[in-house]
Amino acid sequence: MTLGDILTPDSIVPELQAHDRWEAIDELIQRLVSAGRIKPEDREAVTQVVRRRETSMSTGIGYGIGIPHASTDLIGEVVGALGRSKAGIDFDALDNQAVSLVMLFLVPQGQFQKHLHTLADIAKLLHKREFRQALEDAKDAEAMYEVIQKNSAAR
Repeated sequence: MTLGDILTPDSIVPELQAHDRWEAIDELIQRLVSAGRIKPEDREAVTQVVRRRETSMSTGIGYGIGIPHASTDLIGEVVGALGRSKAGIDFDALDNQAVSLVMLFLVPQGQFQKHLHTLADIAKLLHKREFRQALEDAKDAEAMYEVIQKNSAAR
């Protein structure tokens, strides 16, 4: 699965309000609920799973990127939400730098290979400086989605 397969314009938050990784995770999960990708009644359980994973080790991987992720039996397909913060978010990242792009994704329980491949694809794409810059420069969610589609298809 590529980033272009997982995201839709309504799962992109062009201006996160969050100040730390926990608020960012909550905000992105709420976006998935609003977009109909997570059932409202599953919101709290999904949040707990992601928080538990994030507590074991921060997914702030450096270069201003955070990729919180988890497996859960509460979804039937891979879902994700992308948030951008112009101010930067304290994500307890490996390089101690603020995070400006947060890509949350969830994989159905038991799909370990899909989980690893999805994480690798997202990390590889987000490590490209030109791609990150294009996302930073995009004016809104639609423009960010176009950048993602172009770069997901170009590989």
